[in-house]
Amino acid sequence: MKPTGYIDYNINLKQRSKDLRNDSTLSEVLLWNHLRAKQMLGFQFNRQKPLGKFIADFYCKKLNLVIEIDGASHEGKEQYDNHRDVELQKLGLHILHFSDLEVKKNIRNVLLQIEYWIDQNKSNTESP
Repeated sequence: MKPTGYIDYNINLKQRSKDLRNDSTLSEVLLWNHLRAKQMLGFQFNRQKPLGKFIADFYCKKLNLVIEIDGASHEGKEQYDNHRDVELQKLGLHILHFSDLEVKKNIRNVLLQIEYWIDQNKSNTESP
């Protein structure tokens, strides 16, 4: 897995991503507190990052990794979410999904799953 470099995005998503950062859900805030400032094994993450025609909850460019928290806003939108995953994968990205409840109730397990994924895949990237 080579870093994809810059991923073009729809400029119209820039304000929406800023609005989403300012109106984060509790689970987004909880996870962000562990991803921000290179706390996750030294890797830099962004939140509410426009990628292509979508906005990713969390994104690490070096790992080509998107982390999504699926809460109530995703209910009934499974077909859209699957299409979105396929489109992001076409950009060379890997997607990890966690439920809103999982992040709130068992953040430690979520962090362990992210760490495990990074450990399994980081050898394919440059150092953090």
